Amino acid sequence: MSFSSALDFDTGQDAFTENSLERHWYAAYTCANHEKKVREQLEQRSVESYLPVYETVRRWKDRRMRLQIPLFPGYVFVRLTLMDRLRVLQIPGIVHLVSFNGHPAALADEEIDALKKGVACGAPIEPHAYVSVGHQVTVIRGPLVGQRGYLVRRKGSLRFVLSIEVLRKSVAVELDASDVSPQVAQHKGFDRKSQCKDSRR
Repeated sequence: MSFSSALDFDTGQDAFTENSLERHWYAAYTCANHEKKVREQLEQRSVESYLPVYETVRRWKDRRMRLQIPLFPGYVFVRLTLMDRLRVLQIPGIVHLVSFNGHPAALADEEIDALKKGVACGAPIEPHAYVSVGHQVTVIRGPLVGQRGYLVRRKGSLRFVLSIEVLRKSVAVELDASDVSPQVAQHKGFDRKSQCKDSRR
């Protein structure tokens, strides 16, 4: 079965199980450009949510403006029990919870925790193409210490890729070569000295 055929939407009508009482993170799919409005509605209903954003500069003919854009356009993360999901699905702007085979797909807590740390660390972060293969490294210092993931080079600097498996989407956080495990220096195509030089451009 392909990913696209397995991924569907949650109607909120399936039978409850013992997992219905456990709180997990889920991805709520929203109408276009409704992420921030949805987050406000969730806060008003005391539903734990998370909307990761990044700062970018948009240019017009006569001005430049710094904007905060969702890292995952069209999605807001919510933490709830399945018994409470109807409260979320009734919020204007929410289309459905991302699901597989009719069942809401819970996200790994570790993925959300890593994403929060990546956004909060202050380093440049931006959306990145989904990465599932490549050279994996471990972060050995800084806010992301202990995180294991893929390392890529982009715009002359090193980026540590964080992914949300269910969505098959990733973001990339800029790191210095000294922040990751030494094995990266031994990997073909990566040179520690050149990385340090590039990362300061």
